[in-house]
Amino acid sequence: MKQTAREIFINGIIFTADPENPYADSMIVEDGRIAWIGRSEDMPETDRQDLKTDLQGRRVIPGFVDAHMHPVMLADCRRQITVMPPEINSIEELVRAVHKCRERQGADQWVLGWGYDEQGLLEKRSPTRYDLDRGCSDAPVSIMRTCAHIRCVNSAALKLAGIDRNTPDPPGGEIERDENGEPTGVLKESAGSLMAPFMPGGNPEEQTANLVALGEHLASQGITTICDMGNLDAGDNFPIYKAAEKRGFCQRVGIYYMWEFLAENKNFRIPEEHFDRSRRIFAAGLKLIGDGSISGRTAWMDRPYYGTENEFGISVCSDRLMESAIRFCREHHCQLSMHAMGGRAVARMTDRACMEKPWTDSRIPYVRIEHVTEPSDESIEKAAAHGISFVSQPIFPYAESRSYLKNLGADRIKECYPYRRMLEKGVKLGFSTDAPATFWSDPSDPFPGLRLAVTRTAADGTDCGKDQAIDIETAVALYTRGAAEAAGFPDVGMLAPGYHADFAVLDADLLTIPGEEIDKVRVVQTYMDGKCIYRA
Repeated sequence: MKQTAREIFINGIIFTADPENPYADSMIVEDGRIAWIGRSEDMPETDRQDLKTDLQGRRVIPGFVDAHMHPVMLADCRRQITVMPPEINSIEELVRAVHKCRERQGADQWVLGWGYDEQGLLEKRSPTRYDLDRGCSDAPVSIMRTCAHIRCVNSAALKLAGIDRNTPDPPGGEIERDENGEPTGVLKESAGSLMAPFMPGGNPEEQTANLVALGEHLASQGITTICDMGNLDAGDNFPIYKAAEKRGFCQRVGIYYMWEFLAENKNFRIPEEHFDRSRRIFAAGLKLIGDGSISGRTAWMDRPYYGTENEFGISVCSDRLMESAIRFCREHHCQLSMHAMGGRAVARMTDRACMEKPWTDSRIPYVRIEHVTEPSDESIEKAAAHGISFVSQPIFPYAESRSYLKNLGADRIKECYPYRRMLEKGVKLGFSTDAPATFWSDPSDPFPGLRLAVTRTAADGTDCGKDQAIDIETAVALYTRGAAEAAGFPDVGMLAPGYHADFAVLDADLLTIPGEEIDKVRVVQTYMDGKCIYRA
């Protein structure tokens, strides 16, 4: 993607996300990087042969950095049954969709789907094996919940995995059972991993093609840099990205490996050259799962779930697994990502991380905590003091407010995701989507999350705590520079001399429109290294 000639971009209204020089109208790009950016009247002398691009007075922002998503999963999920509005609004519609898929595929293939949230279904409950059996009884069916921490399977899948009333709950998981002790087909947290050996393996050619198509979609949303936060199995996504890169996949990628599937593999290794962050695709580190999700009632909380006295969620990660992950990351000087939503999980992960001296380059947080829904002030302060970054998803309360209200109550939802307080305490914070683990039909779209951060109002109008609202400039910075810094990406996330010329041109002025209109903004052009990779 090298650029051989200088290109001058003029007549834009540019938000750079650079605290030292936040606003500009022109920039000079040379060899894919920004050579100069500022006001046109201060522009250095240019050559007549330099290419010129008129930005036509449009708002320009740095390319979005989605610091937590699962792109290979998302690319594949886009080919599966989408269990969310407008496609599916009830269990009965899901049953019909499963039946249609079974008829189309034949009996020798799995029926797969993703995205359900019981509060988004007419019946206000999770599907069960018996529901799925009505759609397909002679082939295995697996429907992943939106949070990706719970899956529902049919009787054929349970039989294939050998799961019955006598199967014990695995550590950090639950096989949901009915009043007679029979599995309902709902597998929570690590219980879902019991299906992993029997699930269909990804076809490399199909996965590559799906990823290339997803890259084009991400480009249309102004997303130029992403983190792949791991699989639900032991697969290695690195070769899939390299194959996709040869076929035109453009985004910069930091890849994390899900340690729970790899810790016992004595032959597992990451080639040292893959840790080179100057590469467009590199290995960033390991990922641990500390608890579950708020919407699935499996996040490990300090306070019980709404309407209960002793339901606190699930602690998923063993001490042994955590210690081995820390040891690996310390030895290889790579980043450790720790999933923690509930207050207990956040405190546990933060407290353990604070016992270590940083083992990475000073520009890369040695530990990053994911989601951080209900952190205590003590956890926030400890993270800030030790340089631990937080990566959070404002799309969650925006899209899943009905589940949050049911599980936490109207008062407590206002205390979730205290972004203003995190920033005031000095936490290194970045935004992301966790796509596809988001109850939204286009889960990678950055603009709904920006709207929530600014308005603190969910899609259905639920008040999510307006005292924690932030201004739009801060929100964009958290989705660009903040996300890049939290994940340790070099030279991306803001428009400044020496940085990659990755930016998006928008159809509306994101910084001046009413907050309620932020989710309607669209990208008209996306540039990487100064070259246009998307044009509406």
